Amino acid sequence: MKKLKILLLGLLLLLLPINALAYSDYIIPGGETLGIEIKSDGIMVIGFYPIKGKYNKGTPLIKTGDYIIEVEGIDVESVDDLTKVIEDNIDKGYVNVTYRRKNKASTSKLELIKDDGIYKTGLYVKDSITGIGTLSYIDPETKVFGALGHEIVESSTNSIVEIKSGTIFRNYITGIEKSSNGIPGSKNAKFYYDTTYGKILKNTNVGIYGIYEDTFPDKELLKVAEADEVKIGSAKIQTVLDGENVDEYKINITAINENASIKNISFSIDDESLLEKTGGVVQGMSGSPIIQDNKIIGVVTHVVIDNPTTGYGIFITTMLEEGEK
Repeated sequence: MKKLKILLLGLLLLLLPINALAYSDYIIPGGETLGIEIKSDGIMVIGFYPIKGKYNKGTPLIKTGDYIIEVEGIDVESVDDLTKVIEDNIDKGYVNVTYRRKNKASTSKLELIKDDGIYKTGLYVKDSITGIGTLSYIDPETKVFGALGHEIVESSTNSIVEIKSGTIFRNYITGIEKSSNGIPGSKNAKFYYDTTYGKILKNTNVGIYGIYEDTFPDKELLKVAEADEVKIGSAKIQTVLDGENVDEYKINITAINENASIKNISFSIDDESLLEKTGGVVQGMSGSPIIQDNKIIGVVTHVVIDNPTTGYGIFITTMLEEGEK
């Protein structure tokens, strides 16, 4: 069988039957494309570069995927912070760096090597990630929103980003790079950083979540479908392909897996207008709500790279449960 390549597109009241989680039975469906910016909880080490033809031998303990949290005992939250502390200690020829790996902190000496009159560390680092995705839902009672349906990863290390803070903001689609077999397409967008909609509080393997702080979109609430209500057959997705207009497109649900953690819904795209514009599922479409029988059943999460007219989705109840934790 051919192996498919997958892309990441309170008080307990006794004797009273209550739900453990407080999400609403009716929610606001998403579909709007969002700008997403997250600040990492520490400075991410994403790679190394050679100095004078060699990699820095003074950093044997630091690895890609680590988070630098202190330098010389001083907290650092940005690349600018890191640069300043290093510049203040150049005369020593090294700095003591405290880094976090899988919630465990360690310290290592980082040698500063002079090359062409400039002191260098040999580390590639970053403190934030910006991109686009799709709003999945807003709970009108709790103001919790969910988006993407999967985690945000740092592309160089392919590891989930541990976030300190983040925002969702206005985004305007300017064009589409179409998908083709073996090549996932993407949405191209213009960012409006000054028009924020909410704060991101967590980044998980089933989506990003936070509090929606802007005026709610003027939309009809949709009933939440339980997993056992999802069925094989026709459905729709809601997404933006041009500007800020959310439109509906026809899909066909081909398989359901209630036991999977994320890829619960398999689908193919039947809508000729969508195929004409995108060639199938494209990056930036992750989080698009899936609607069936006027209920929200899940969201788009992945594209099958070898056949981008097909993809996967996650149950909406999984996202709602995670959003309320």
